[in-house]
Amino acid sequence: MIDVVVLFFLLGVFARLVKSDLRLPEALYETLSIYLLLAIGLKGGIELSKQPMMALLPQMLACMALGFVIPFVLTPVLRLLGLSRVDAAAMAAHYGSVSVVTFAVASAYLTAQGVAYEAHAALWVAIMEAPGIVAGILLARLGARGADGQASRVNWGELGHDVFFGKSVLLLAGGLVIGAVMGETGTAPIAPVFTAPFKGVLALFLLELGLVAGGRLGELRRHGLGIVAFALITPPVLALGGALTGLALGLSTGGMAILATLAASASYIAAPTAMRMAVPEANAALSITAALGITFPFNIVLGVPLYLELARWLQPGG
Repeated sequence: MIDVVVLFFLLGVFARLVKSDLRLPEALYETLSIYLLLAIGLKGGIELSKQPMMALLPQMLACMALGFVIPFVLTPVLRLLGLSRVDAAAMAAHYGSVSVVTFAVASAYLTAQGVAYEAHAALWVAIMEAPGIVAGILLARLGARGADGQASRVNWGELGHDVFFGKSVLLLAGGLVIGAVMGETGTAPIAPVFTAPFKGVLALFLLELGLVAGGRLGELRRHGLGIVAFALITPPVLALGGALTGLALGLSTGGMAILATLAASASYIAAPTAMRMAVPEANAALSITAALGITFPFNIVLGVPLYLELARWLQPGG
């Protein structure tokens, strides 16, 4: 059964397609995004406080490696589809990074289905956000030449600040740290604010994303069927890699489904910001349209249930 929050996303898409004047104030959208990032981080941090850090080290390293490798796999495929080296690397970086909102939808879906998963899974989100972006920049810059024929350079200090101290990573990591330091008892006073309303806030956020995604559907005609096919076929393929990684790590069925979802997701917040700074010559609209206009709707409507069934199929006795 489809999760109720997905219907809010579809409502937003429908509103845009029928040219409704429905709008969410920009300030409200910003507030909702801050809330979701903090709430996800806090939840993961609280559970992290109950775990021995060294026991989580293999998971952390595996998540970093998974995010870093994905752009190296996808860039040659995108080159075969006719994209330039820079555009292929930029789009691959979006798919190497992760979508926090897709994670939120997946975790809500698993909870509704009564499927348990590793409660510190928010840690995986924070860890997987940056490696794919770094890999995409490396791929875009390798052998790149500027207008003067000299090798193009990246201001890694400025870029690192933008990636690691940008809003999404800072709030997610900050929530993790606060939750890990204070634990369940210390965060109890704010639990009514960050726990109970979570799904309602997620529904409003998805309504806004539906409006944004619906407005980008017209751009698909300009980019051709190859990109559409890529944005639809890539997520299940990457999900298989994520699920197999989870299986090798000994994760639960729910944990495998979450890691599969993260591998299948594409960033439309952190990656566009970082790539705009590091690779300004890349076609940003192309990557955003694929990530937000095609992959994101596919994942939250069809992908998440599919990845859960994939995890059940792979998990012995799952």
